[in-house]
Amino acid sequence: MITRDESIELVKKHVKNKTLVHHMIGVGAIMKGLAENFGEDQNLWEIVGILHDIDYESYGEDFANHGAKSAEMVKDLLPEEGINAIMSHNPLTGHIPESRFEISLLAADAVSGLIVANALVRPNKMEGMKAKSIKKRMKDKSFARQVSRENVMKCEQIGLQLNEFATIAIDAMTSVAEEIGLDS
Repeated sequence: MITRDESIELVKKHVKNKTLVHHMIGVGAIMKGLAENFGEDQNLWEIVGILHDIDYESYGEDFANHGAKSAEMVKDLLPEEGINAIMSHNPLTGHIPESRFEISLLAADAVSGLIVANALVRPNKMEGMKAKSIKKRMKDKSFARQVSRENVMKCEQIGLQLNEFATIAIDAMTSVAEEIGLDS
């Protein structure tokens, strides 16, 4: 299986937007944190999080194929469960997220946007961020309005309340804050 470093290099080869690369690394970190929480394969979950949007700059106007194209691009690098998670993070592909792994990716993808937006309006960015801040931002529909609150709340389908999910996600993104430009 591909390593974390190889995954990031592959992403950088296909994705030129630095913000998007940072998003993918952040989602990878959240997935690793979730895997640790659930006793799953942290390397696999992190790599899937990193690779999930590798097609983002190449699918063009056909958003319905976003995810399916990513899965095709990395099909020889990951086990089937990883490919399925990538496919199902965009339900428009027809692959509905069902497993804990798949639903975790959908929720991690969404919460990462909320965390980044929150970090960008804080003087210390990620430092000291708490789950209650994310809960508050969830209620403000005008804040980071492109973030699907419904997808964030999928955390309940994987057995986590929002507070616990947000804590795992914040801790995970804090661990890569310097790498993704969110250190204070």
